[in-house]
Amino acid sequence: MEFLSQTYIALRGPTGAPQSPADTISRLADRLSPSTLIADRRAAVLSLKGLARDHKADIGERALPGLLDVLQNDAEIDADIGKAVLETLNVLCEAEDGASAAARELGFKHTDQVLADEKAAHKIFALVGEQSFYLRFAALQYLATVLQNRRQVVQGHFLKAPAGPTSFIVILDDKREIIRNEGLYVVKSLISQSPEIQKILAFEGAFEKLFNIVLGEGGIDGGLAVQEALACVDGLLRFNQSNQSYLRASSLPPLLLSLLGYPPDLPHDAAPPQQFALQLWDDKQKRANAALVVSIIGILAKSTGPNAHDALTFAFNRCLVEIGLASNMPTTIKTQALRLLPTNLSILPLAHMVLTPYIPVPDTNGEEWDWLEPASGLDALVELVLHGEYNGILEGERRTKDGMELRAAAMGVFQNFVQKDEIREAIVQAMVPPADASEPAPVTPLLYALTAPPAQPLTSAAVAPTHLAAFLFAHLLRGSPRAKALALSIVPRPSSQGAGSFFVPADGAPAAPEPEAEEADEPQSLLSILSEHLSLALLARARADTPEREAREWDRLLVGYLTLLAQWLWEDPGAVRGFLEAGAISMLVEPINQTADTDVAIPGLCAFLLGVCYEFNREPGEITRSTIYPILTRLGLDMLAGRITHLRDDDRFKAVGPDTVVLPYPGVLAPHPAAGAPKQETDEAEVWFDWAFVDFWKSNYHTIEKAIATDPNSLSASAGQDTAMMVASLRDVIRNQASEIEALQAQLKSLSATAQERETLHEQIASLSTELQEAQEKSREVEKEQEDLLVLLDELNVKRRRDKARMREAGLDVSEDEGDEGDEDEE
Repeated sequence: MEFLSQTYIALRGPTGAPQSPADTISRLADRLSPSTLIADRRAAVLSLKGLARDHKADIGERALPGLLDVLQNDAEIDADIGKAVLETLNVLCEAEDGASAAARELGFKHTDQVLADEKAAHKIFALVGEQSFYLRFAALQYLATVLQNRRQVVQGHFLKAPAGPTSFIVILDDKREIIRNEGLYVVKSLISQSPEIQKILAFEGAFEKLFNIVLGEGGIDGGLAVQEALACVDGLLRFNQSNQSYLRASSLPPLLLSLLGYPPDLPHDAAPPQQFALQLWDDKQKRANAALVVSIIGILAKSTGPNAHDALTFAFNRCLVEIGLASNMPTTIKTQALRLLPTNLSILPLAHMVLTPYIPVPDTNGEEWDWLEPASGLDALVELVLHGEYNGILEGERRTKDGMELRAAAMGVFQNFVQKDEIREAIVQAMVPPADASEPAPVTPLLYALTAPPAQPLTSAAVAPTHLAAFLFAHLLRGSPRAKALALSIVPRPSSQGAGSFFVPADGAPAAPEPEAEEADEPQSLLSILSEHLSLALLARARADTPEREAREWDRLLVGYLTLLAQWLWEDPGAVRGFLEAGAISMLVEPINQTADTDVAIPGLCAFLLGVCYEFNREPGEITRSTIYPILTRLGLDMLAGRITHLRDDDRFKAVGPDTVVLPYPGVLAPHPAAGAPKQETDEAEVWFDWAFVDFWKSNYHTIEKAIATDPNSLSASAGQDTAMMVASLRDVIRNQASEIEALQAQLKSLSATAQERETLHEQIASLSTELQEAQEKSREVEKEQEDLLVLLDELNVKRRRDKARMREAGLDVSEDEGDEGDEDEE
């Protein structure tokens, strides 16, 4: 009743006549003066709070300074008035995304007025540490608002606040769930893009508090609080090397593995438990929490520094491999795990790592699983790229975006793994038949997918393995003359003998052997098989009655063949000669001559490949440069250059980037659902080019454009061969020198740091020596002044004794002190 009475008196005025809102706000603002009673100030704040949402501009103009005074003077004394003033300021500073532009500008204006004085910000940080529930919660809510409006300004005030870090660490320990959750949200905003605040909170014990929250809420099976706590951990670590080193040195990192069910101390030769590999993932919140844990593991796995081969790093990387290749985790988390693996996979023995893949039992809705025969990590990786997740059982004919992203991530891991020449040469060497063997070498899954003949009618499920196998094989050959030379010796078995499942169920019987063919054809080399399949695909694509979707699949298959051959034949005269002898000229000319303007990818790639054949045709043979040059001129040199250049204008080519390989499938080409069938979201995707080829093409297409206009006799065959060999040799030298330069640069950095410290010490010594000399000179001057003063004092004493003696002779009185002094002096 007292509050209502005081509010009524404040609003009615002296005469009780109706007042405008501006007059009422002015009267209430006057009652915020420190000279009034605290009960009156509380009533005025509560009244302003009720008017704030409808009269923000008037309250901000007339009452905001008074509200800030109340915040400074009364909030800690009276929790009710503190809560009310914070809630009022929160309403005044709101700038929600859905509000009008004028309302947002007004919220930003009030926020700037509040933060103009750092004392107000410091007071809010101090109120966060108060024990009162409502006061602490109101302070956190207001901080969340001003952080959203002016985060950098608030962060600057936080760094100078006396009680800032301590208050927030206390919040993370608060047992009241609503306070803790609001505190997690504020901490996540506060540490965003501020390495200084991240370091402060980390060294105040934030990691320990956040992991306690995660464990206390049930790990990844917990709710939103676990997600917010893990997001804070991620924010403290990302782009902050200091915090990464700090956390790695603590005892907390193994907890990340335990949260996923992976034993941190798992022996290298032991398989992870099924509790890790097979889990239930129906809960959306659990998937979000697990994705954050995987993200944090990836950050710590890459922040190894000099300890790249320690046990913790190996456990992190092996866990990521197991997630991506041998678990039933959601596809998006598998993709994330593979992308987080380090680019330098020499620290991970992928070829020798034994995995136990799993596959869902059909018609069990993912509740029953079969484990397959153990396989090496490299084999499982290649299988994933070629046939997709679980051999495509779940996707069927549809290429979902998540599934294609997973296969693209696996391709990236394979490319990183074969960066070293000795690794790629060993893989290609395994496909070459032994010199003393009468039969061709066994067809590996990669080689079988690459040499499988195109089926008719062509489907996406049939195209994807060959198309992606071409990308993988190109990674083995690109920039490696030795690997290209070995590839020329590959003679695969006939396709009918190479078919079969790559993975075999652990409890299943082996497949029955296929009967041998009565009349086996003479084995062909891999290059001949690819040339033949390219010719067949070009013929099938040229048919007029091919449906539009199938024609698109033929185009994708052709892209795989053409991109592989372009990279294989580059700087390899032996491969060029073999390709030309297989009838390459005739099969490439027809697509270049086509008049349709609907597609530029296939004609552009054919023109580029024809230019590669002309440029590197440096070995004697039936088809020489002089044989090819008239064909180029008949086609038109400008037209060929235009075909090559227009390839870069194709949307499928332009869209590819280092991290963007998967493209959405055009909806107009997607099949319509059957009548009465439930409508499904179209999430199909496709892959046309990989970034490695796009980068290769951009680096070399100018060379081919110039080469097709060059006279065939401009360079002799021997000179061209010597040049190619010299370039390859120089590349090896450059690669070795680059590694040596990196090692020397690392040593130089350490030496530079030492030299810099030494120079700094020399500067400090010189500065101290100068200061010492100045101090010594001043000391000598002071000593000289003291000697002069002593001489003057001695003269004054002598004069004083003479004067006393004269005074006695004249019969004048001398004081006892003076007399005593005189006697003492005479004595």
